[in-house]
Amino acid sequence: MQPLVTIIIPNWNGRHLLRTCLDSLRRQTFRGFETIVVDNGSSDGSVEFLRENYPEVKIIALEDNRGFSGAVNRGIREARGEYIALLNNDTEADPRWLEELVKALDSHPEVGLCASKMIDFHKRTLIDRAGDCFTIYGLAIKRGAGERDCPEFNREEYVFGACAGAAIYRASLFEEIGPLDEDFFAYLEDVDLSFRAQLYGYKCLYVPSAVVYHMAGATSRAFQTRLKKFGINIKNNLFVVVKNMPGGLILRYSPLMVPAYAVLLGFFILGGMGRPVVLFDTIGELLRKLPLMVKKRREILGKRRVDDTYISSILGNNLFRALKGYLSRTLQSGRGL
Repeated sequence: MQPLVTIIIPNWNGRHLLRTCLDSLRRQTFRGFETIVVDNGSSDGSVEFLRENYPEVKIIALEDNRGFSGAVNRGIREARGEYIALLNNDTEADPRWLEELVKALDSHPEVGLCASKMIDFHKRTLIDRAGDCFTIYGLAIKRGAGERDCPEFNREEYVFGACAGAAIYRASLFEEIGPLDEDFFAYLEDVDLSFRAQLYGYKCLYVPSAVVYHMAGATSRAFQTRLKKFGINIKNNLFVVVKNMPGGLILRYSPLMVPAYAVLLGFFILGGMGRPVVLFDTIGELLRKLPLMVKKRREILGKRRVDDTYISSILGNNLFRALKGYLSRTLQSGRGL
């Protein structure tokens, strides 16, 4: 039977997380789905564990770690569903999670992607993320991260984008705007995808009734991983701007972007995280990939269907929330590298 939804779960050495995640999928009230786990060359027995305990799961075992983007894109190529749901391995989905997301897409033809309400797994009164924001400061932030769950986060509404750790997309969206950008490897590839979707006229709906509990930082809390993540985040933030921000908005907001990035850089240097090796690696990769990002920019903006006024209207403008949200995104390590 043809599934309506394909759920794709990237995994890298996450055997200890998979039972909680996959058992929650067995409890879903909506049953018209298939599950694909794309394993990024794990060495912890993840593939063997899946074969022994979850025969309903399709396993794609990659030989090496291709990052979050590479794993998801590989899964998309094998997906049979009209809708594609992405889910982190360090999550537990509420039984009605998928049903609520499917209902939202069915009811809103103008929507191309939906964001879940992500709750802290260990502190279930706190928001982990209620969709993604992108700001006039050129920074991507988690909407509501660390705030108490309250009526503000119980309203169904349009948001900038969806965290790919718990989101659903129309398969046709990927066919039109392309897959996740594998040059991002991990982190902010979902923000880049959301920006592209918005430029192409697809709206993103936040669905508070679609709840997922997220073990933020479950993959790794190592200092060296946070150092690496800092470099990747700041590089990928800039790539999002270079690839997607209309020229008129870059000119308008660059006087705000430059000092915001300077403040963040100063924070990490003073905090002992701005190690020279990280900064040099970040700058080096920025310079190497900048021409490619400019090339992608011409293609993306050449096909956009919305004007600068619309894009400006969906960008956040609260500096305190932007800086706080960016630090929250960077200091937590929710995806292994």
